[in-house]
Amino acid sequence: MTTAKSLFDSLVGQLQGYRPEEARAIIYLLFEHFLRFRRTDVIVNKPLPAQQPDWAELVRRLNEHEPVQHLIGTTEFCGLEFQVSPAVLIPRPETEELIRLIVRDYAEAPSPLNIIDLGTGSGCIAVTLARFLPQATVTAWDLSEEALDIARQNAEQLQAEILFEKRDILKADEESPSAGPSRFDCVVSNPPYVTHSEAAEMEPNVLRYEPHLALFVEDTDPLLFYKAVADFGRAHLTEGGACYVEINERFGDETRRVFEERAYRTVQVYKDIHGKDRFVKATI
Repeated sequence: MTTAKSLFDSLVGQLQGYRPEEARAIIYLLFEHFLRFRRTDVIVNKPLPAQQPDWAELVRRLNEHEPVQHLIGTTEFCGLEFQVSPAVLIPRPETEELIRLIVRDYAEAPSPLNIIDLGTGSGCIAVTLARFLPQATVTAWDLSEEALDIARQNAEQLQAEILFEKRDILKADEESPSAGPSRFDCVVSNPPYVTHSEAAEMEPNVLRYEPHLALFVEDTDPLLFYKAVADFGRAHLTEGGACYVEINERFGDETRRVFEERAYRTVQVYKDIHGKDRFVKATI
């Protein structure tokens, strides 16, 4: 009889183009999702259930560099399980650091606390902030209806009350007024910031399977979205309110200047766990 350990070793051996530790981590994720097996179940060589997924098909998709998160349909972010699809970016660990920064700053803030997430994607930022800051009223915008569908599902599943709107931050001044609040204490955004010239350096699982609309910005104007976020903040932040943005590590100083040129009172660049410029906080 095939057991967990023998199947695990076989599947790891069939993966191509992955580092050994990465291949093992991926198969562990598949075991947990499809079999409800944990690592200890593999170690003790637990017998396998009769019903199993099509392992050959899963291996084929992985060997074509499809993200494992798409195979299982979910990913973990800040201890919460989010649905993902090719319509949204898969939440990154670095973005969890952005959440921690905001929660630290607003944990003791009184109600009402109005937050808006510009370019919400999967909703991971908006939903997590709504969960971690229960005094907050959270609004989330995105241009993609497909992304908003995923975000709404995540909000419902994780019991977070969010006002979602299909809106384009680049045309905020041209559209009709929002249905939500007009003033915010916190504006947060993880906008497209990868330039097309950087595409050659990216992993194929990102290039092939994640939405380019949410990833890329033209090399001719790499700070396009930060200018829009900064302008939105100037128009809609309350006194003492702040913008929090995730940034391209190559443009830390340049992004800081975007906010300084718009007369934000204090602008700080924060590094991520890898020591790279990754976030900007700009206070009105």
